[in-house]
Amino acid sequence: MAGVNWVELVGYAASALVVLSLAMTSVVRLRVISLIGSLTFVVYGALLPSVPIIITNAAVAALNVWFLRKEFSPSRDLGAVPIAVDAPFLVDFLRSHAADIERTWPGAKPGPTSTFALVLTRDGLPAGALVGRPDGDTLHLDLDYVMKEFRDSRIGQWLYGPGSRLLRDAGFTRVVRDRPDAAHRSYLKAVGFVEDGDRLVRTL
Repeated sequence: MAGVNWVELVGYAASALVVLSLAMTSVVRLRVISLIGSLTFVVYGALLPSVPIIITNAAVAALNVWFLRKEFSPSRDLGAVPIAVDAPFLVDFLRSHAADIERTWPGAKPGPTSTFALVLTRDGLPAGALVGRPDGDTLHLDLDYVMKEFRDSRIGQWLYGPGSRLLRDAGFTRVVRDRPDAAHRSYLKAVGFVEDGDRLVRTL
């Protein structure tokens, strides 16, 4: 098309991707979009040509790949720490994230029978919380919340996979979510829960 400078369009696209990456709250999405943006800048630098642009953005792309590999590495430092449901730290954590919890788990609040809780961690820092009601060897799930910036970090897969030993050590052989809504159903089935009437069950 006459009058269109395709090289400049590539540069604008690369710039837009970098700006978009900075708007991401998810660490993984930030890295993925930043990677695409830096690779687009490498193409832009080759089209000019500009060696400094190529070198700088090739280095940025390599850093993004390194961080993404670390993010999805089996050795990713994920964990969970048992905590009292009424512990000030957990109460404050849930209160400070109440708006996001309401969006992702509408109406999910620890009740008087919710006596089991874990603080979920990533790299030693709080990343979420699990709260439930024990019933013999069954844990009825009231809340399984992960902060939005860590939702792509596979904490759920870890919790119900290798991390399930923490639940087994607490005496549970299965986790049940009663009457899950559509959003919960999709997430829980993705981490291994199966249909059982109007509830979902994960055998540990």
